[in-house]
Amino acid sequence: MITLETVLKKSDKVVCRKIDDEYLIVPMENNVGDMEKIYNLNLVGGFIWEQINGKRKLKEIINNIYKKFDIDEETAKNDAISFLKKINKLLIYN
Repeated sequence: MITLETVLKKSDKVVCRKIDDEYLIVPMENNVGDMEKIYNLNLVGGFIWEQINGKRKLKEIINNIYKKFDIDEETAKNDAISFLKKINKLLIYN
């Protein structure tokens, strides 16, 4: 379960490439990209992905989102949690 105190880390089983303002994330299985499960992240999703470093707590990431995108904290929280649920298989929780 994700809480505001959860520290998020990217799985080692993904490859990420930034192309212009979009991120493509490809899950790896047996050292081969699973091309049927590619994630294409928008600007906010890419920002959240960059914030996930194995050191930041979710509440810090949310704080950075609402500062960067000039939105209220509740919207940032809802957006972050919704996004994390979608990419749940690509993360490790501490």
